[in-house]
Amino acid sequence: QVQFVESGGGLVQPGGSLRLSCAGSGSRFSIYPMAWYRQAPGKEREFVARIINGAIPSYADSVKGRFTISRDNAKNTVILQMNSLKPEDTAVYYCNTNPSGLGGYYWGQGTQVTVSS
Repeated sequence: QVQFVESGGGLVQPGGSLRLSCAGSGSRFSIYPMAWYRQAPGKEREFVARIINGAIPSYADSVKGRFTISRDNAKNTVILQMNSLKPEDTAVYYCNTNPSGLGGYYWGQGTQVTVSS
């Protein structure tokens, strides 16, 4: 059983952009619905965006119009393009299957996104 590896986080000013990447392994990676989640300090982990092969992606209301999820099955990666970032987007961002845990995938370490001036 494997964990996902998230990368691309960092410190950005409000209104800025970041591109997060999620790398996974396994021959069946491409068949699973994938999602990004985030967890702010003192808060529970929340859903951010989900992508399903052949379907329209879905997003949390808080990020609609600002975030875009995509995937490259050939590279076993899932991308989260984040634009117009706000301070309230500050959190550790994780990727996983949706529902989480499909195929035995565990939570990774996440990548820290900090939006501050």
